[in-house]
Amino acid sequence: MSLKFFDKLSQNFIELLNDKDDYNVIIEIENEEKSFTAHSSILKYRSPYFRRELENIQPNENNIKTIIKSSVSSQIFDVILKYIYGGIVNLENVETRFIFDLMLAANEFDLNELANKLETYLIDTKASWLKTYFSLIYRIIFNENNFKNLENYCNDIIAKHPNIIFDSSDFTSLPVSALVSLLKRDDLQIEEGKIWDYVIKWGIAQNSTLPTDLEEWSKDNFLTLKTTLQQSLPLVRYFHISNTEIFDKIRPYKKLLDKQLWLDINQHMIAPDRPVKSIILPARSTSVIELPLRTEESKEPFSAIISEEHVAEISSWIDRKTTTYSTTNIPYKFKLILSGTKDGFAPQTFWNICHGYSKTVMVAKVKGTDEILGGYNPLAWDNTRNEWMITRDSFIFSLKNGNIQNSILSRVQDTRFAFANISKNGQNRFGPRFGDFFLYSDKSDFTLDNRNQYSVMSKDYEKPIRTSSSGYFSIVNYEFSKIFHVKIFQCPFLKLKKNEKEMNNAIIHDILNSNNKRANNSFS
Repeated sequence: MSLKFFDKLSQNFIELLNDKDDYNVIIEIENEEKSFTAHSSILKYRSPYFRRELENIQPNENNIKTIIKSSVSSQIFDVILKYIYGGIVNLENVETRFIFDLMLAANEFDLNELANKLETYLIDTKASWLKTYFSLIYRIIFNENNFKNLENYCNDIIAKHPNIIFDSSDFTSLPVSALVSLLKRDDLQIEEGKIWDYVIKWGIAQNSTLPTDLEEWSKDNFLTLKTTLQQSLPLVRYFHISNTEIFDKIRPYKKLLDKQLWLDINQHMIAPDRPVKSIILPARSTSVIELPLRTEESKEPFSAIISEEHVAEISSWIDRKTTTYSTTNIPYKFKLILSGTKDGFAPQTFWNICHGYSKTVMVAKVKGTDEILGGYNPLAWDNTRNEWMITRDSFIFSLKNGNIQNSILSRVQDTRFAFANISKNGQNRFGPRFGDFFLYSDKSDFTLDNRNQYSVMSKDYEKPIRTSSSGYFSIVNYEFSKIFHVKIFQCPFLKLKKNEKEMNNAIIHDILNSNNKRANNSFS
């Protein structure tokens, strides 16, 4: 019989971590002006990463070694350090993205037990979040190459719904390991001829110097592409591609294939019953048995941009709460009424679809960053009017996401210019506009030109929601701003008090002339 007292042991080691007298290691978090103290003997025996690091660092005159880290936040490292000492990780009241980042950090520090546990936790309890940020997660886990359960989880989804990745705008940035893992699947639900198209598309994108006209390709050009695709080409099921597609699609690139394989393909076209020397991979299955859905997967995520945690935060702002609603107690239902990826990115589309809708939230993913920007309009969008609208309840915001650590709420300050309805002749260029924050395009597509704008000097709203010095930005072309209808289902609509109505009416009367003048000058 053995008596175990791990709780007391864990408590004692946490106390040792908090004791600042005997430490001999300092870990500095770069750019955050935050440092932690620790003990080399504990770090080395708990983490192979720290063993390697400490062996290569010379101590100072006080026999203290300093490690500088820039890849993790101080909040993440605080949890990591407490796990190293006490073996305890508290996941209560933390965002799902924090758990995901903690898993990546645990992997970086070679804390396999923690990383594997968090990986399983995400799959079992956060399936909805994983689907919402599927593209980001998929690329990260294959770059890390240590999360096999997540890889299989994602590949199971892609096998049934391959357009999630293959038809995405950033398909060609897919890591080669991810592409290969998908091509190995017997249950990948794409016609083999299309798989060939995707493979060629991916390979060409990795070599920007290849001529755009195939007729101009040299022998070296084909060799370059063949080398790039050396892991992918053997996984194409050539003997299950129609003769027409062989002639139209593969024949122009026959120099990519080994001579014997090309001979066997031609023989198979003429005499399919004769044996060939090349390996014939089995045909991919045409149907997949549906995997049992987890409880959290009972409904599809409503947005490719924001999560339920974001919805809870926006809802609390609408109700002017000082604390954020929990995801299980959100008093609003967000209903998707416009999706850029489904409905298009033309400014006129916004005015056509969103006309008449009130209490709406706009969110947009900024290209090349982790920024999610947006605004809330309690009144109705009206494509028949040309004027600034007055309300005290609108706000704009930036949501925490990726490297964006904290959300920013900016309520309307100059109620005269809360949001704008645009004249008919301006609706082909202007989209939703909150003060000096708006979507705009000269090319009738918000993703094609860098004309979306936000002025950090604007006084229409109380504080800046961006840190960029540039007033212009692009939005990600596959996650354009999505407009949601906010439908209250748990609490009554709070009407303006009588004196507030009178105040607003007085403001409208006083600024009518200047209001119309600004509208005409800005977007007529």
